[in-house]
Amino acid sequence: MTDGSDGSDSESWGSGSDLEDEEDEDSPATRGFCDSAATGTAKREGTHPNEEEEAERRRRAAAAGAATGEWAEPDPSDTSALARWDAANGEWAYHIQNSGARQHRRSSKMPEFKWTGPLRPMKVSPKRSVPKIGWLCPLPDYARTGWPEAEFASSLQHKLEVKTPEQLAKMRAACSLGRAVMDAVAAAIKPGVTTDQLDRICHAMTLMNGAYPSPRNYMGFPKSLCTSVNEVVCHGIPDARPLEDGDIVNLDITVCLNGYHGDLNETYMVGTGSSDPERAARAKALMKCALECLELAMARCTPGARFRDLGEAIQTHANARGYGVVKDFCGHGIGALFHCAPNVPHYAKNKAVGVMKPGMTFTIEPMVNEGTHRTKHWPDGWTAVTADGGRSAQYEHTMAVTETGLDVLTKRTANSRPFY
Repeated sequence: MTDGSDGSDSESWGSGSDLEDEEDEDSPATRGFCDSAATGTAKREGTHPNEEEEAERRRRAAAAGAATGEWAEPDPSDTSALARWDAANGEWAYHIQNSGARQHRRSSKMPEFKWTGPLRPMKVSPKRSVPKIGWLCPLPDYARTGWPEAEFASSLQHKLEVKTPEQLAKMRAACSLGRAVMDAVAAAIKPGVTTDQLDRICHAMTLMNGAYPSPRNYMGFPKSLCTSVNEVVCHGIPDARPLEDGDIVNLDITVCLNGYHGDLNETYMVGTGSSDPERAARAKALMKCALECLELAMARCTPGARFRDLGEAIQTHANARGYGVVKDFCGHGIGALFHCAPNVPHYAKNKAVGVMKPGMTFTIEPMVNEGTHRTKHWPDGWTAVTADGGRSAQYEHTMAVTETGLDVLTKRTANSRPFY
């Protein structure tokens, strides 16, 4: 770690000496990651009794949740428990990174950029820690290295996987937890709450159920969920900005439970929008259209359907209502890898390959913009915004193809908050 000329620190990932140090004894939680020897219940050298007890609670919560669909939830009023994994050291700073780069830095100064809308980045808290024991299996490689080498090198980037019943059972458990985390985080949305506070809830609940928050450290992403506000299309980094009445915010949550990922996202209205009823009405229309686009695409999913045909249903519906459909990001296969084949574009006349077969799992996640479909990246390398500053809405499910159609693994429940 070196000092930058603007008062920033830089970090890099790759292999060997690039592994991040997770043994910070000053952290509220002793930091670290599992390996194959760390997944059992035997006491490990260097751990404390309370760590062993916490690890066993997480393992029990994971097993109970997978069996019943009932997951442990943090008490939103227990701030000390929610802050359990906050970094003890380090200052809030702006995240700076080129998109797709292996390096990032943290800066005390806001970067210069030709902003497309009224939103601006705010400082980001230091990365939250994770426990070093209590995992059901080894974590993704990037949890330690910051770079998903196994994912990028996998043959499943080119081959469509048909999952076994055992694999599908693990997918269902991960997706069930993802849905429960979504509902808990969404319940906290209100004016005055920061997106960093939403990240804290996501992080705490994911860990207390024995899972890993999949976005954390993926290609250097510094947080445990993505929060995309107003003109942010996707991959917004949680920060210190308080949400305001009439904002729309997308929560993109993925958990990795017992080696399998469950991914979903939803867009919500903040408050009632009464501060500007006309603006709120336009936001609700945009959100409604984005959700309908997802539902229309899902209706086409059945054995033998082509992945390339989903985009036509989405773009036709959105364009007819005057909205643009983002082409820069797509749905994806998912399972033991966070991202894999197939690619699922959301626009018409795409060239995606493959047909659906029972046992395939993937996401559909159309991003619908008030104006242009074009996007730009902020200097943090992650936050994609509309090129014209118009707002964007998105909805996503993880799903499995069945013999007769589709099983939506992240479907909403009676506990799910209304979108507006």
